[in-house]
Order: sequence, then C-alpha cells, then structure tokens
Amino acid sequence: MAWLWWGMLAFSTVVLVVITALWLYAFRGGRRVDRSSRDEQRIARRWIIGGGLLLPGLSIVVLLAFGVPAGQRMLPLPLPDGQQAERIEVIGHQWWWEVRYPEAEGGEVVTSNQLVMPVGEPVDFHVTGEDVIHAFWIPRLGGKIDMIPGRTNVIRLEADFAGVFGAQCAEFCGAQHTNMQLHVEAMPRDDFEAWLAERQAPPEQSDDHAAARETFVEHCASCHRVAGVSDGQLGPDLSDIGDRVSLGAGRLAMEEGAISYWLRHHQQLKPGNRMPSHDHLDAETLDALGAWLETLSP
Repeated sequence: MAWLWWGMLAFSTVVLVVITALWLYAFRGGRRVDRSSRDEQRIARRWIIGGGLLLPGLSIVVLLAFGVPAGQRMLPLPLPDGQQAERIEVIGHQWWWEVRYPEAEGGEVVTSNQLVMPVGEPVDFHVTGEDVIHAFWIPRLGGKIDMIPGRTNVIRLEADFAGVFGAQCAEFCGAQHTNMQLHVEAMPRDDFEAWLAERQAPPEQSDDHAAARETFVEHCASCHRVAGVSDGQLGPDLSDIGDRVSLGAGRLAMEEGAISYWLRHHQQLKPGNRMPSHDHLDAETLDALGAWLETLSP
C-alpha cells in the first residue's frame, strides 16, 4: 500500500507539472499565428484524442498495473500449499471494539478494545458493525474497510515485524467517533498462542473482592461479561480488562484507580456512551468495584 501510494503521488505530480506547463504556455505572450479553420480543427482533434483519450487511458492502465496486484494481496484468496490465514472477527459498536478469536485452540477468545495478531503471516479480519457503519483501519498495516451492520466484509493484512500499531475508526459514527481507538499488537506466533491460552480459563477470583463482585452482578452483569461471573453481551467484555492499556477505547490510560475514575466520570470523559451513570452507588462502593476489575488479568 505504501509503494502504491508513493507511485500515485509521483504520477499525479508529473501530471500536475505537465498541465501547469501547458497552461502557462497557452497564456504566454507573443505573435499571434494565423491558421486556417482546417488547421485549427486538426490541432483540436490531436488534443482531444491525445489529451482526452490516450493520456487518461494510459494513466489508468499504469495505475491499475500498480494497484491491482496490491489490492489482490489484501483479498482473502486461498493461500498456496494449503496454508490457512488466521481468522479474527472485529465488531464495531458506538464507540468501542469487540474482538473475537473463533478458531483459538481450546475455545473462542473474546476481548474488547485491543487486538493481538501473529507477526509474519496473513490474517483475515472479518468485520461488521453492530449499530451504524464504522470502518476498520490500521494505517501502518494497509487499507481500511467498512464495517456495515448486517454484512461481513473481509480484509487480509500482515504485520512484517512485531510491534504496537494504532488503529482508528475511519467512518464517522457519531459524537465520539474520534474517541474510538483500537490498540493493536503484533507478536511472534508462540507469544500469540500463549496470549490466547491465558484467556481460555476464567480469571482467578479472590474472596477479598466478594462484595465488589456482588455489586457487579447486581448492577453491571446484564451488560458486561466477565468469564465465570456474568454473560452480558451489550457492553465490552471485561474478562481481561486489568491487562489492557486504556479504558473507553483509548480515552483514559489504564493505571491504578483509573477504573474507579471512569465509573464516576465516564459521561464527562466520553459523552453519549451507553453506560448509565452510577450516582446511586457511593464512592466507597465504586472504588471497591474498580479495584476488583483491575485484578482481572490473565
């Protein structure tokens, strides 16, 4: 994609320079040349055929010669030698990301607002939208694709090296569109498999947070899932929230006390999000709930 972009930029720059030069040539001063009507028609036909047909046609052919191979490598076509691309499902919500690994060995893994992928191999991203049209875009890895409710689109991307990449919803999806970010990390296959395996079992629970779990079950479980505790599906999965780098899809950095702060001020931090306020819960209860959620880490 990068080489395609640079090629298109170089080509468009050449076109701009040529057109500007012709424009300046047309408006230059000098002696007027008298031509017959037949000569004028012949010159006009040359410009129409050359500039109106041959030049655009040649330009399109050259761009397609660059663009088609690049686009083909991003399609989920069959791989040689029976290889299978890793499948990751991404669902866009207002305004957060649901990420699923349906082919994980040992059972499906679900997380939110973070995406981990293997490095050095193709990955097929099956994307859709839950409510409105979103767009899945990891700029460092290639193109973007729309996430349309009721339809699944597929894009194939590959990370050439391990690292952390920023991702962003690229289709305006409401008031908090700019605050819909996705943390993407590419890692070696062994580390990727270990990351998935860590999330196969429910997080360990301590009796020290029994009261906080009861609060969660009473007030949060209908919307949020925590493996082994609740099965809510309306909001982000919180089973490994303590292991994430941010809250609110990039809105608030994850650190000690961050979840409690989010529970108190989430409508100020991200106005319009669908989580109701917690004014009916006292500060001590919210602090205990936040402290328990911070322990949810594989």
